[in-house]
Amino acid sequence: KYSHFSCFGKRNAPLYCLLMTKDEREARIQEIEVAMQAADFWTNPREAQGMIKELQELKAESLGGSIYDAGSAALTIFGGAGGDDAEDFARMLYSMYERYVAERGWSWKILHENKNDHGGYRNVTIEIEGKGAYGELKRESGVHRLVRLSPFNANQLRHTSFAMVEFIPRFEKTGAIDIPPEELSIEFARSSGPGGQNVNKRETAVRIVHLPTKISAHAENERSQAQNKERALALVAAKLYALREEERVAKEKGMYISKTTDAAWGNQIRSYVLHPYKLVKDHRTGVEIRDPEKVLHGEIQEFIDAEKAAEDLSVRKDANKEEDE
Repeated sequence: KYSHFSCFGKRNAPLYCLLMTKDEREARIQEIEVAMQAADFWTNPREAQGMIKELQELKAESLGGSIYDAGSAALTIFGGAGGDDAEDFARMLYSMYERYVAERGWSWKILHENKNDHGGYRNVTIEIEGKGAYGELKRESGVHRLVRLSPFNANQLRHTSFAMVEFIPRFEKTGAIDIPPEELSIEFARSSGPGGQNVNKRETAVRIVHLPTKISAHAENERSQAQNKERALALVAAKLYALREEERVAKEKGMYISKTTDAAWGNQIRSYVLHPYKLVKDHRTGVEIRDPEKVLHGEIQEFIDAEKAAEDLSVRKDANKEEDE
């Protein structure tokens, strides 16, 4: 009634709604605010509530955030270039974030893990439940780099390895994003996780791939196949949201975002150097800490705060630029 371009007021929001430019977003905010003044705005309560929710989302994005910032998160860590060292680095990052989450009083639940023979992670997905977890940790997403003497090399040579960290919002349901069934590939397998006595007898583990983007998610630690399927679908939807949000921000800034980012040299957001000197450096903000052990034990708040401050400064500069124009 008020607009055909209602992105968040409907149960199934098309993905293009997450790619609105700043001008389109501001126009939509104004359109909703005008509609709210109409005498018949509450004639359809469900539609009205949907538009109010959409308005909250759009305003949050205008301030550089998202309504999902206040909610929980899902974390996936992938071992990248570097073989056993990279998978061991993924284990170190797992431990780092687990300690940080515990310190914040949030909960930590493994949804899927794929370990090697040395206890390292090829990949692992965790659900982090806590108020503001996604907003606090989303900027940790990216490639992390480790330089050290390799414990897997008999000659104790210096080795560089990489791991990919991905934080996404936790979606309770997939309704926030419409995913056509034909775009999904769903596979079932026997679970290796602690889901109960039935896990080794029935195919309870679920892996879902979004075919157009190759985004995938795996869940195996729930007791039933249906629960794991619902969990994996929610993860895929959240990953699609994160991808579209990244594309939207890049579009506003005139940047290009690669559809795939290799966990390898040149893409890192942070380096952890244990040899020949000790230093952890964030390449986005320039923040340096000369105690890697402290950082790897979960003390990463300084990096998180610096990146938030840099993002806030960027938002203010953009706002000032618009005012000048």
